[in-house]
Amino acid sequence: MSRKSGGMLRDNAMPHQSAAISAGRQRIDRWLWHARIVRTRDAAASLAGAGYVRINGVKIDAPGRFVRAGDVITVALDRSVRVLRVTGFAERRGSRWRRSLAI
Repeated sequence: MSRKSGGMLRDNAMPHQSAAISAGRQRIDRWLWHARIVRTRDAAASLAGAGYVRINGVKIDAPGRFVRAGDVITVALDRSVRVLRVTGFAERRGSRWRRSLAI
Protein backbone atom coordinates (compact mmCIF):
# COMPACT_ATOMS: atom_id res chain seq x y z
CA MET A 1 0.00 0.00 0.00
CA SER A 2 1.18 3.53 -0.59
CA ARG A 3 0.16 6.87 0.82
CA LYS A 4 -1.56 9.63 -1.06
CA SER A 5 -0.84 13.25 -0.21
CA GLY A 6 -3.71 13.38 2.29
CA GLY A 7 -2.36 10.44 4.29
CA MET A 8 -4.94 7.97 2.94
CA LEU A 9 -3.79 4.55 1.81
CA ARG A 10 -4.48 3.14 -1.65
CA ASP A 11 -5.17 -0.57 -1.96
CA ASN A 12 -4.27 -0.94 -5.63
CA ALA A 13 -0.67 0.28 -5.36
CA MET A 14 2.11 -2.30 -5.87
CA PRO A 15 5.77 -1.90 -4.97
CA HIS A 16 7.86 -0.83 -7.98
CA GLN A 17 9.99 -3.96 -7.98
CA SER A 18 7.08 -6.41 -7.95
CA ALA A 19 5.16 -4.44 -10.57
CA ALA A 20 8.09 -4.54 -12.99
CA ILE A 21 8.71 -8.25 -12.47
CA SER A 22 5.02 -9.09 -12.84
CA ALA A 23 5.03 -7.13 -16.11
CA GLY A 24 7.82 -9.42 -17.36
CA ARG A 25 10.61 -6.88 -17.34
CA GLN A 26 13.40 -5.61 -15.12
CA ARG A 27 15.93 -2.77 -15.20
CA ILE A 28 19.23 -3.77 -16.83
CA ASP A 29 21.34 -2.67 -13.86
CA ARG A 30 19.23 -4.69 -11.45
CA TRP A 31 19.29 -7.73 -13.77
CA LEU A 32 23.09 -7.62 -14.17
CA TRP A 33 23.45 -7.45 -10.40
CA HIS A 34 20.93 -10.25 -9.74
CA ALA A 35 22.60 -12.45 -12.36
CA ARG A 36 25.93 -11.83 -10.58
CA ILE A 37 27.67 -10.40 -13.64
CA VAL A 38 28.95 -7.56 -11.42
CA ARG A 39 29.45 -7.33 -7.65
CA THR A 40 27.44 -4.18 -6.94
CA ARG A 41 24.40 -2.52 -8.43
CA ASP A 42 26.38 0.70 -8.71
CA ALA A 43 28.94 -1.11 -10.86
CA ALA A 44 26.11 -2.42 -13.04
CA ALA A 45 24.71 1.09 -13.44
CA SER A 46 28.17 2.42 -14.33
CA LEU A 47 28.67 -0.30 -16.95
CA ALA A 48 25.32 0.42 -18.55
CA GLY A 49 25.79 4.20 -18.38
CA ALA A 50 29.24 4.03 -19.97
CA GLY A 51 27.95 2.15 -23.01
CA TYR A 52 29.52 -1.26 -22.29
CA VAL A 53 26.15 -3.04 -22.44
CA ARG A 54 24.02 -3.87 -25.46
CA ILE A 55 20.45 -5.16 -25.49
CA ASN A 56 19.61 -7.10 -28.64
CA GLY A 57 22.61 -5.52 -30.37
CA VAL A 58 21.67 -1.92 -29.51
CA LYS A 59 24.10 -0.02 -27.30
CA ILE A 60 22.41 1.53 -24.27
CA ASP A 61 23.53 4.55 -22.29
CA ALA A 62 21.13 4.46 -19.34
CA PRO A 63 20.93 1.95 -16.47
CA GLY A 64 17.14 2.35 -16.35
CA ARG A 65 16.48 0.50 -19.61
CA PHE A 66 14.26 -2.53 -19.21
CA VAL A 67 15.04 -6.06 -20.37
CA ARG A 68 12.50 -8.80 -21.06
CA ALA A 69 12.77 -12.58 -21.11
CA GLY A 70 14.43 -13.68 -24.34
CA ASP A 71 16.53 -10.52 -24.79
CA VAL A 72 20.21 -11.00 -25.64
CA ILE A 73 22.57 -8.97 -23.45
CA THR A 74 26.15 -8.29 -24.54
CA VAL A 75 28.50 -7.04 -21.82
CA ALA A 76 32.07 -5.89 -22.48
CA LEU A 77 34.05 -6.67 -19.34
CA ASP A 78 37.80 -6.36 -18.63
CA ARG A 79 39.31 -8.53 -21.34
CA SER A 80 36.27 -10.40 -22.53
CA VAL A 81 32.82 -10.01 -23.98
CA ARG A 82 29.96 -11.98 -22.46
CA VAL A 83 26.81 -12.73 -24.42
CA LEU A 84 23.83 -13.72 -22.27
CA ARG A 85 20.19 -14.52 -22.93
CA VAL A 86 17.67 -13.40 -20.30
CA THR A 87 15.74 -16.44 -19.10
CA GLY A 88 14.01 -14.96 -16.06
CA PHE A 89 13.93 -12.48 -13.23
CA ALA A 90 14.35 -12.62 -9.48
CA GLU A 91 12.80 -10.63 -6.65
CA ARG A 92 15.99 -10.97 -4.61
CA ARG A 93 19.63 -11.61 -5.36
CA GLY A 94 20.38 -15.26 -4.59
CA SER A 95 23.53 -17.20 -3.93
CA ARG A 96 26.13 -17.59 -6.61
CA TRP A 97 25.29 -21.28 -6.87
CA ARG A 98 21.74 -20.50 -8.01
CA ARG A 99 22.59 -18.26 -10.99
CA SER A 100 19.83 -19.31 -13.33
CA LEU A 101 18.77 -15.97 -14.81
CA ALA A 102 20.92 -16.28 -17.93
CA ILE A 103 22.23 -18.89 -20.29
